[in-house]
Amino acid sequence: MNIRTAMVLSSIARQYISRAAPVSSASVVEDCGLDISSATIRNEMVVLENEGYIIRPHHAAGSIPSDKGYRYYVETLKYIELPIEEQRLISHLFHQVEENLEQWLSLAVTLLSQRVQNIAIMTSPKPPACRFKHAELVSLQEHMVLIVLVLRGATIRQQLVSFEHPITQEELRVITDKLAIAYSGLSAIRISNNKSELTPDEQRVTDCILKLMKTEDGRSHQDPYMDGLHYLMNQPEFNTGHRMMNLMGLVEQRQLIEAMLNNKPSEYGTQVIIGKENQSEVIQTYSVVMSHYGIPDEAIGTIGVVGPTRMPYARTISAINFMSSMMNKLVSELYGRESQDIRKKAINN
Repeated sequence: MNIRTAMVLSSIARQYISRAAPVSSASVVEDCGLDISSATIRNEMVVLENEGYIIRPHHAAGSIPSDKGYRYYVETLKYIELPIEEQRLISHLFHQVEENLEQWLSLAVTLLSQRVQNIAIMTSPKPPACRFKHAELVSLQEHMVLIVLVLRGATIRQQLVSFEHPITQEELRVITDKLAIAYSGLSAIRISNNKSELTPDEQRVTDCILKLMKTEDGRSHQDPYMDGLHYLMNQPEFNTGHRMMNLMGLVEQRQLIEAMLNNKPSEYGTQVIIGKENQSEVIQTYSVVMSHYGIPDEAIGTIGVVGPTRMPYARTISAINFMSSMMNKLVSELYGRESQDIRKKAINN
């Protein structure tokens, strides 16, 4: 695409995002400050329409970007940071709440939705596959033992297990030490495939650990955090009863959240999914901007924004970049402290 054609497309995208009205050739001339006629701009629009970058609802009407046009526009955006004053305000607000993950997530979606005027969604950090970190075996009765399993990411699970014969705390300590060496950092699948020779007692404990880990791996994001529905409903795209009812149905049936999460964000950076690029058909008239946050290989959550394809992409990308960066720091600090505290408590008990 030559420079002038690209300028015309960028102008159409910016103006339509801002005004939600088809963009005329005269408006492009004024916006770009080009010393050319409206007729020349109209010729450029014909080229863009033939290439599928813009759509003209009517022959004499202005133009609006297609999904392809938005994609080109997003790919040419320069990285813009969230304004410093907003960064400081957000940081201040986070430090006003308790060091509690649930409160952080609730605050994050509220602040994000306010800044992008669309729906913000976040999931709690969760390991891709839980990994063994530490286990304590506590003798309760002659035949009854409490297994305290600590997983990477500061997750703790407990389970009672019974033995067919009496077992002492010293025997349990020997089992604990052996399994700690054999299973450190392993997932449930790798523990299952571990070739270490085990006694019947060690195998009994291992089976219980595997059951707990597989149950943890099977947990989905049951209660994602969401805010900003009222912002999305106030967008011009939803001023008809049909579009509004469809949106409400997606929210009530949790399809909006599930559809967003069906798009797998790349391991690093922020990803933009526009219209029909969405994996789920139910949101192919929307755009999604999303990113991971958390601790790689330890606990990963998803942060995202859902809105019409006429989305303020530059602002949304900068807001998600900053919010995910802040959550990275907060989660790393929290999980680091919790991991140390849990290990100390398990050892002391």
